[in-house]
Amino acid sequence: MADSVTPLPTPTLRTLRLQLRPFTEADTDAIFALQSNPRVLRYWDAPPWQERAQAERFIARCRQMEQEGSGARLVIERTADNLFIGWCSLMQWNAAYRSAMLGYCLDEPAWGQGFATEAADALLQWAFNTLDLNRVQSEADTRNAASDRVLAKLGFLREGTLRENCIVAGEVSDSWIYGLLRREWEQVQARRRREV
Repeated sequence: MADSVTPLPTPTLRTLRLQLRPFTEADTDAIFALQSNPRVLRYWDAPPWQERAQAERFIARCRQMEQEGSGARLVIERTADNLFIGWCSLMQWNAAYRSAMLGYCLDEPAWGQGFATEAADALLQWAFNTLDLNRVQSEADTRNAASDRVLAKLGFLREGTLRENCIVAGEVSDSWIYGLLRREWEQVQARRRREV
């Protein structure tokens, strides 16, 4: 685990269409709207939020992660209109194992436009370069075809199935576990450079 006295400053990252930045209190209403939407959380491992206080705790936890040095959670904004469209995170950073966990959540109007891939790609670029990672892991509900496609585009390999690992609102579900190694990430980046 990362040294608890060494903060990990949350970066601000820019891509062609997006800005990724630290959460602030001004994001409370937007994150509450996102996380209280049952369609957005259809394949999530927790039920939709019911109280605005959950959004306040979420943002407080973002600052706590930064201070503990355990990860970074960033707002995803569309640069064309500064619209909050979701968030992405790198959590469970383990400096000794050089590993971390990738996550993301996007609002319905942003689905199907490549924003999740673009945001996660920027966060991975920062993480591999800044944290000297060897491995990044992710999980997705086995019914979540869109997330499966995002992770495949990023170079993740599906490594196995966590059987019946979640029960949300009485519904049992399986999750796929994915892994991306530094050398695989570098191969994906080299291939993209050749295609340009």
